[in-house]
Amino acid sequence: QVQLVESGGGLVQAGGSLRLSCAASRSIFSISTMGWYRQAPGKQRELVATMTSDRTAKYSDSVKGRFTISRDNAKSTVDLQMNSLKPEDTAVYYCNAYVPITAGNYWGQGTQVTVSS
Repeated sequence: QVQLVESGGGLVQAGGSLRLSCAASRSIFSISTMGWYRQAPGKQRELVATMTSDRTAKYSDSVKGRFTISRDNAKSTVDLQMNSLKPEDTAVYYCNAYVPITAGNYWGQGTQVTVSS
């Protein structure tokens, strides 16, 4: 069974930083595209950042230059370093694993990030 467990959310003032971490099942991590998505109240879930198994990263325009995604294949973890946070970054952040060879798509339970102005 695939498991994704997020940690690191919380409350921070605008301009501050947070680091999210996601621990994934070892069975799929090395072959997965790992990503972070977020969903704000009343809005659809949106892509924040992804990183393929060969470490190609993609970011949404809204976080480019402020957020950095990284992965540690030895530990089966993917992190999201969030700097210069803005109130509009407030959302529940979800870890995602996409396995291209099976089209499997897996989600964590989500972690709340709140940025106060």
